[in-house]
Amino acid sequence: MLNSLRSIVQEVNAAADLQSVLEIIVTRIQEAMHTEVCSVYLRNANATFTLMATKGLHKDAVGQVKLSLNEGLVGYVAAREEPLNLEDAESHPKFQYFPETGEERFCSFLGVPIIHHRQILGVLVVQQRAKRKFDEGEEAFLITMSAQLAAVIAHAEATGALRTIGQKSEARFMGVPGAAGVAIGQCVVVSPLADLYSVPYQTCDAVEDELLFFQQGLAAVREDIKKLAAELENRLNKEERVLFDAYIGMLDDTALGGEVTEKIMSGLGAAYAWSEVILDHVKTFSSMSDPYLRERASDVRDLGGRVLAYLQESAKKELIYPENTILVGEDLTASVLAEVPEGRLVGIVSTRGSSNSHIAILARSIGIPTVMGAVDLPFTRLEGREVIVDGYRGSVYSDPSDGLREQYQAIVDEDVELVAGLEVLKELPCETTDHHRVALWVNTGLMADAMISIERGAEGVGLYRTEIPFMLRDRFPSEEEQRQTYRDQLAAFAPHTVTMRTLDVGGDKSLPYFPIEEENPFLGWRGIRVTLDHPEIFLVQIRAMLKASEGLDNLRIMLPMVSNISELEIAQMLIHRAYGELLEEGHRIEMPPLGVMIEVPCAVYQTRDFAARVDFLSVGSNDLTQYLLAVDRNNPRVADLYHSMHPAVLRALYQIVKDSHSQGVSVSICGELAGDPAAALLLMAMGYDVLSMSATSLLKVKSVIRSVSLQQAETLLEEVMILPDTESVNRCIDAALRQTGLSRIIRPLESED
Repeated sequence: MLNSLRSIVQEVNAAADLQSVLEIIVTRIQEAMHTEVCSVYLRNANATFTLMATKGLHKDAVGQVKLSLNEGLVGYVAAREEPLNLEDAESHPKFQYFPETGEERFCSFLGVPIIHHRQILGVLVVQQRAKRKFDEGEEAFLITMSAQLAAVIAHAEATGALRTIGQKSEARFMGVPGAAGVAIGQCVVVSPLADLYSVPYQTCDAVEDELLFFQQGLAAVREDIKKLAAELENRLNKEERVLFDAYIGMLDDTALGGEVTEKIMSGLGAAYAWSEVILDHVKTFSSMSDPYLRERASDVRDLGGRVLAYLQESAKKELIYPENTILVGEDLTASVLAEVPEGRLVGIVSTRGSSNSHIAILARSIGIPTVMGAVDLPFTRLEGREVIVDGYRGSVYSDPSDGLREQYQAIVDEDVELVAGLEVLKELPCETTDHHRVALWVNTGLMADAMISIERGAEGVGLYRTEIPFMLRDRFPSEEEQRQTYRDQLAAFAPHTVTMRTLDVGGDKSLPYFPIEEENPFLGWRGIRVTLDHPEIFLVQIRAMLKASEGLDNLRIMLPMVSNISELEIAQMLIHRAYGELLEEGHRIEMPPLGVMIEVPCAVYQTRDFAARVDFLSVGSNDLTQYLLAVDRNNPRVADLYHSMHPAVLRALYQIVKDSHSQGVSVSICGELAGDPAAALLLMAMGYDVLSMSATSLLKVKSVIRSVSLQQAETLLEEVMILPDTESVNRCIDAALRQTGLSRIIRPLESED
């Protein structure tokens, strides 16, 4: 059955929509298993299971037969969430007869649940007249097919394709939080030119004009291909020259051109119609078993890109940004954000990237609610439609209902009121009611961060991401370019301390001119491992930092991703070497404090050893949490397993403080956890000397800390540290905050529908 499985998977991957997938599944499984019936039942909004496709039962029953959980054999399979293999279905106490299906003729029954991320999505069933128990191989085959189908159904559910079976008119899509806050606005789609997979849905009003425009585009590409063929004629053999003829032939009205013409005549815009036809043919070729024909998919894709570039460039219109613009796209950049008129950008959604992506960091610095990695978002169809961006939870809603809009508008209004009320705290110290001081610093990477941070009363920089200036260039910045960038940061915050992290690339942070391709990048070549392997990069950066600090003396240097003492010792040797060189060159520089980031689990158990050799320690809670929990926080599939308040994380954080202070060394924390007002109370109670966060979190954290005593925070910490799970921790913190009247400052954690 392995060949059948491969063939079915190829067909499913090439299908145009969910209903086509279901028809392929039931037809091919029936044939492969030599049964008389194969059917698919899907769960709808009311948790009932509807017959959505069948091969062997009466077609009239599709959409009509519905079973509740635990009703009939199908409902029983769904309730048990495990296969049911019966030789005589009628004798089972859960058997239920539906005359419209005609299923009374079938005795044998094998049903398997369709499950995705622990959620039951439906049931896949095969039946046969003769009494027989399906064997283990057949059962395993059906389970395998249900797993394939689960991913397709989950995607369709996320993209709204299942609304026809009772879903709400609004659709919800999940990503990961990029920048906190809520935005309600109108979607503006930003698509790269000539990308067949991201052409916005468009219609045309004047069909004849659109057809003429399309034919002009085809003619231009034909001429380009002819010229290219003529230029290469003497360098190509006969077989290769035939490819150019094939390209021209594919553009004829009897081939691709004809299919696109039909779609334009139905009212679609030329660019969107062209992309639909091309992608359909790419899928067809990609699913073919013959290797030669399968390779032709790349030819079709190449030709499609050439024509699309003409259509999009010729039809290029200036983007119109409404008052409440929400930018949506795949790979948004800082320059794209800069094109939006000031005051009109209210939200950002990216289908790619993570909370550590440059665009997310920029969004946090300017306070724009952002969701990253919304992989299921059908963004090409959202142009001009209303969208809600929930940057607290990483949710995006399209076409929200009135009730949902009102609910989120209340949060927006509350946030505005809250921020305005916190402005009075800017000049006040961050201290508890019993006068315990906590230093609030900021994480920065751009000059825009510096300006906002200073305005909000930041007392220093706990993390300056030096990789960001590297990301904004198409080559490694020179020593002088780095010196000037670092000098600007140091001068902006002087005399306050600025902690500069040495180049931290790898994982999900890559440089376009220094790509790192790895199967498991988060456990690979990143952080200090990269720079120690390239001392020429490390030394230039250290020299630039030291020279930038001359006369200011407010620099601290921090080493990322350190996992053993030898890495620290080699880095120290190189830093002292650079320092000595600069002294010899006549620079009057003080040796800055040196620190290590605790962000891999092994470093937690070596805190004392590190503390004995450095001037300070800083916890990178983002990476430490994902490594402790074995959860990629930027992966939407497992993001719900990433819990900063997990008992293991809290215990590790507490142990780090104890071990660091035992050596008389200060310790800060610069991950997202430090900017969570509720977590800040626990971190303060643990003894962290510095909390470093995005500028937008400063005043909220200060407000919470100024509202409690250190003793109250320590009592809360004692209660939390003995709890067994994240849910208990969150409930305990919520209850304590409600008692002190602080729940308004913490974003509510109520469940979502």
